[in-house]
Amino acid sequence: MSPAFSRRELPVRLLLAIVLGCATVIASFLLGFRAWFDAPLNLSAAVVVELPQGGNLRGLLGDLRARGVLMHPFLVRCYLRLEGKANKVRAGEYELEPGITARGVVEKLLAGDVVEYSVTVVEGATLASMLDEFHRQPKLRKTISLSAPAMLSAVLAQGYAVKPSPEGLFFPDTYRFHLGMSDRDLLAASHRRLAAVLEEEWAERAEGLPYRDSYDALIMASLVERETGRAAERAAIAGVFVRRLQTGMLLQTDPAVIYGLGESFDGNLTRLHLRTPGPYNTYLNPGLPPTPIALPGRAAIHAALHPEPGNALYFVARGDGSHQFSATLEEHNRAVQTYQRARRSRTATGSKGP
Repeated sequence: MSPAFSRRELPVRLLLAIVLGCATVIASFLLGFRAWFDAPLNLSAAVVVELPQGGNLRGLLGDLRARGVLMHPFLVRCYLRLEGKANKVRAGEYELEPGITARGVVEKLLAGDVVEYSVTVVEGATLASMLDEFHRQPKLRKTISLSAPAMLSAVLAQGYAVKPSPEGLFFPDTYRFHLGMSDRDLLAASHRRLAAVLEEEWAERAEGLPYRDSYDALIMASLVERETGRAAERAAIAGVFVRRLQTGMLLQTDPAVIYGLGESFDGNLTRLHLRTPGPYNTYLNPGLPPTPIALPGRAAIHAALHPEPGNALYFVARGDGSHQFSATLEEHNRAVQTYQRARRSRTATGSKGP
């Protein structure tokens, strides 16, 4: 090998050595990063970290660093940026359990695997009590107030928003939510659920029902829901009300009167209440009340659209949660004497009669 050739080979060999050295360093770094990325974090017990709405990933990872859980948050941020996913992390709370790795944290963040909570709205509740239940949830943002009805207008779907009241336009169910969500989010989901259930049930309704539209059926369902908590009686209660509507009889349902009394009702429904005019007094006004009086569940909606056939026009509470049904006023009066001797004044459980 000539000296001139050696001089030409030297830069090439040096460059090759540098490249190989850099490659070795990079490979060592990647191997080290992978080992760190897949090693369990320093967690002896589960912790919950929070990424608030509008918050940034740096703060969440910094919180883990401050707790001594994640030693190199910068590497995680770099990894997410290189993957083009740094802005795809969902706000909320994340629970990290012992044994989780940095890779597991990243996967949880990208999957939006946030801590979820649940709130249950029971069948027969009112919109006011539904909102109260939502507002008792410390992790749910409060944005809606019944004292400002306009707040609900954006929640209600077109078509139902023109109704005289939002009562009954939400579905009682268990709803899941996470930090960052609001009462508006749950109300919107509840209203969509109600609209879907009502549409499904209305499409399968029995023939010959005395309803102008599905909203009338919803009103009837709310009456059924409030009159009985027994699933086996819902269709029978609906049958009584439907036959009363068809024959021009007053519905005479106590829960509607009580709803109309609002906060002034002290738990004792009197004869004076039944004689006091009001839009929800079904002892004085023919037909259905102007709006639902509660949030009916699917079973009550189904019952309102599939009333039980028969000839009963009256029912009275037995005192055990069930009702005695009668076809004539005479039978009904005897039932009243039997089951309500100690309660001659009508109460919230209600007996049906003129």
